Amino acid sequence: LDTKGKVLRVLVSVLKFIILLGLLYMFICSLDILSSAFQLAGGRAAGDIFQDNSILSNPLAGLVIGILVTLLVQSSSTSSSIVVSMVSSGILTVRVAVPIIMGTNIGTSVTNTLVAMTQAGERSTFRRAFAGATVHDFFNWLSVLVLLPLEVASGYLYVVTELIIKSFNIQSGEAPDLLNVITDVLTEAIIQLDESVISGIATGDPEARNKSMIKKWCQTYTNATLQNVTVPGPDNCTSPTLCWVDGNYTFTLKNVSETYNIQKCHHLFVDVNLSDLAVGLILLALSLLVLCSCLVCIVKLLNSMLKGQVALVIKKILNTDFPFPFGWVTGYIAILVGAGMTFIVQSSSVFTSAITPLVGIGVISLERAYPLSMGANIGTTTTAILAAMASPGDRLGNALQIALVHFLFNISGIILWYPIPFTRFPIRMAKSLGNITANYRWFAAVYIIVCFLLLPLLVFSLSLAGWQVLAGVGVPLVVMLIIVMVINVLQKRKPGCLPTRLRSWDFLPLWAHSLDPWDKLVVAFTAKCCCCCKCCQVSNDNQEHKEQESVEQSTEMHKEVYDNPAMIVENEVENEKEIELNILKRAQL
Repeated sequence: LDTKGKVLRVLVSVLKFIILLGLLYMFICSLDILSSAFQLAGGRAAGDIFQDNSILSNPLAGLVIGILVTLLVQSSSTSSSIVVSMVSSGILTVRVAVPIIMGTNIGTSVTNTLVAMTQAGERSTFRRAFAGATVHDFFNWLSVLVLLPLEVASGYLYVVTELIIKSFNIQSGEAPDLLNVITDVLTEAIIQLDESVISGIATGDPEARNKSMIKKWCQTYTNATLQNVTVPGPDNCTSPTLCWVDGNYTFTLKNVSETYNIQKCHHLFVDVNLSDLAVGLILLALSLLVLCSCLVCIVKLLNSMLKGQVALVIKKILNTDFPFPFGWVTGYIAILVGAGMTFIVQSSSVFTSAITPLVGIGVISLERAYPLSMGANIGTTTTAILAAMASPGDRLGNALQIALVHFLFNISGIILWYPIPFTRFPIRMAKSLGNITANYRWFAAVYIIVCFLLLPLLVFSLSLAGWQVLAGVGVPLVVMLIIVMVINVLQKRKPGCLPTRLRSWDFLPLWAHSLDPWDKLVVAFTAKCCCCCKCCQVSNDNQEHKEQESVEQSTEMHKEVYDNPAMIVENEVENEKEIELNILKRAQL
């Protein structure tokens, strides 16, 4: 390039980088608005779910409730803060709240899986993106499968965190605002929520149930004054000295708090007379539109920027290990980077959703995305720890212990599934699922619905029926699943150890060991729906258009025939050809 070309190339690159930062900013803000929308639409239901304490005492039910509530509010920070407020108020004990915290860890991993669904257009990109998103899911699920039974049997997380709280004289502090300082400028101009309403519903506050979650007044003043109050009888007086009777009335002195509204909030929905559900659905639609649009633009912009030598250099920097014998250190540095970046953006969903498209276009490998996702789990717990340290002195111990349970749970998961390469099962499981979803893209939706909705609801229903029913149904299913997994491993590695009949699944019906029949069924169903919804409409329009053309042609033909009778034979031949052509086209339609 000449000097003018080089300057132009640099300016275009700088402009693309600025646009990329703007799109990333909009992407993060849309995730924040999406979380607010889910809280408006499902926040009251989440509070009602948390209110039934008898159900929460069941560890499996608590786990499932943590998953479902986090799915409803799309924020593990919100669901964790509800749990903290319930523990602080004495409604829940820390030991009962541990499984709920594990459930919030699983529920928050669905966001980046949904983001990966937007890249289903190109097969290889979707394979990598979906594997990069679900490696986070498998890490959380496997950690729960091991640590939840261990916690129920020994109370390991509860005991260790209690020792930590008692050993250190921890003082109350303030949680820092990092990226929120930048994003709140836009998000608070769109919507502001009073998150204490969900906590109030969960803790049984009757006033919270009739209160809107949309914040109307941003600045209030509460004044407490000593006033004469009528009470039913002397027993209800604040003290015998501050109690007197006048006829049939009993009076006492009490502190009465009055709240004065000083300044209204400045956001779009402050004066809108709509229900929380209606506003939540509006924000849900808009935030999903902005999120998907930003994601598509980010992927296309990254593809245009990361081409040729630049892409090779970036891939080499991100995916290359340190030289021997320090290669093992690279993964742990990636964990620290993931924790640091999540601490900056203060949301594991935002960070993992941001690296998902990078995995899809091949800039970050799955082996590197795995430690980054684990680091994101650590980063979001450090934010919770700092937020807990901002609690009042009487609530500091319980709030901090719950946050430390979350932290220790993720540390234990890393110890289980990362240091030894053989134990990195989430990577192999995510690769297998990525290959399946690349060939059968409808299976991605089935995976999300089953793992994050149907399976938790099934476990929740069985746990409500009692331990006997849960064990009677769950144990045979788990044993059968383990047997199938062992046979699959032996079929691939040591088929000689198996009987001849079990060396393949061909003795089963095709639908029981292959997705091909299901794929044909799904394709036929979608084709039929497409035909019913669109193709039939198109064919009808085409038919009407053809009929109109045929009428016009016949009119012109008759005019020409009157002028030239010798054209009759030629027109009859042409009409026969047109009839045959129309029959073929109708058959194709």
